[in-house]
Amino acid sequence: QVQLVESGGGLVQTGASLTLSCAASGRSFSSYAIGWFRQAPVKEREFVAATSRSGDHTLYADSVKGRFSISKNNAKNTGYLQMNRLGPDDTAVYYCAAAGRNWSQLLPGLKNMYDSWGQGTTVTVTS
Repeated sequence: QVQLVESGGGLVQTGASLTLSCAASGRSFSSYAIGWFRQAPVKEREFVAATSRSGDHTLYADSVKGRFSISKNNAKNTGYLQMNRLGPDDTAVYYCAAAGRNWSQLLPGLKNMYDSWGQGTTVTVTS
């Protein structure tokens, strides 16, 4: 369907910012809603944020609301997750995922709603 590759992770200190990218290929990027999930060691993969096919709708987990911003640029076939005021609890492998459905039929927090997943990019936040 669509192939996704995340990038932009790294090692940063508490309070820093990072922008993650999700580059897509294979199908029209505008046909997919994009979600971001993260998985810390020994924890389940958890929902972070999602945006609709057009980018006009967004949803954030309470833990990142006000600090993270999700967007997508359909012309560039790329999704983004801007992360601000990072803390140690944000340390995880971050994954982007694509869902080929409209916003009204999507439950963004459910992993099984997504058709394709990237390989993940690691974010480590130190004190």
